[in-house]
Amino acid sequence: MSVFRKIIFVLFLPAVLTGCKRTYVPKPDGYLRIDFPEKEYRLFDTAFPYSFEYPVYGSIIPDTDPNTEPYWVNIDFPDFNGQIHISYKPVRGDLDKFTEDSRTLAYKHSIKADAIRETVYADEEAGVYGLLYEIKGNAASSLQFYATDSNRNFLRGSLYFNVQPNKDSLAPVIAFFKDDIIHLIETVRWR
Repeated sequence: MSVFRKIIFVLFLPAVLTGCKRTYVPKPDGYLRIDFPEKEYRLFDTAFPYSFEYPVYGSIIPDTDPNTEPYWVNIDFPDFNGQIHISYKPVRGDLDKFTEDSRTLAYKHSIKADAIRETVYADEEAGVYGLLYEIKGNAASSLQFYATDSNRNFLRGSLYFNVQPNKDSLAPVIAFFKDDIIHLIETVRWR
């Protein structure tokens, strides 16, 4: 072996031996990019005791659960694998019970929630008063709300996705639907 080859062998042997002992660290999973549609709304106006505007990328489907009451619907978002469940109750001196039930249902998620933020809505002219619950964290339902006229009508809604809750991957989708839910609350009208 020539002197030149011996020098190269001695210089590169440590690099070859230590280079093979590098520990592999896997990279974290990435999330897919989500392309959201343009915001556009249509009116849900039927013989129901309420109406509201909902996104055109959703469709109203009747609630088929045999235990549901009249005027319960779901707004289905197949492209996002989610729904807004809408329930309605006529108020007959039991508004406190309905608002407390809504609060209880929202705060049942506090086990998984990092925080719960409440935002009050009031439209005196239309007679619509409501509350939006933003449930932060890995809760099953991140947005819940109710709207009422305080004496005859009570409408409650909750947003659910048919996936394992993951606040990091769902955050942009929840933020997108939060605007739609606020629009729905602001456009509720009673018959």
